[in-house]
Amino acid sequence: MTVAELAEKLHLEVLVSEGDDRQVTGGYCGDLLSWVMGRAAEGDAWITVMGNLNAVAVAVLADVACIILSESAALDDDAKARAIQQEVPVYRSKEDTFTLCCKLGALL
Repeated sequence: MTVAELAEKLHLEVLVSEGDDRQVTGGYCGDLLSWVMGRAAEGDAWITVMGNLNAVAVAVLADVACIILSESAALDDDAKARAIQQEVPVYRSKEDTFTLCCKLGALL
């Protein structure tokens, strides 16, 4: 399914929609950026609470399909601008990380 379809099914708030036509092929959850950079796979939907510029850089390096901010985490203005520029879709949910991971797993 595409990132846009995933966002609709999970009822996610759209923060950055550029690049939302990418295919989601898996999922990854983590907040330690160096850990995510070495372990997230291309096409993963990455669930995190990290909404900063470095998170967007990691998303680009790992080539994840999108970032999903759990627990109503904020997206910094600089990070939003970079996500738009790099076409990294970013979404937000009020739900906790565990719940989102379970729902993502059920959809995939």
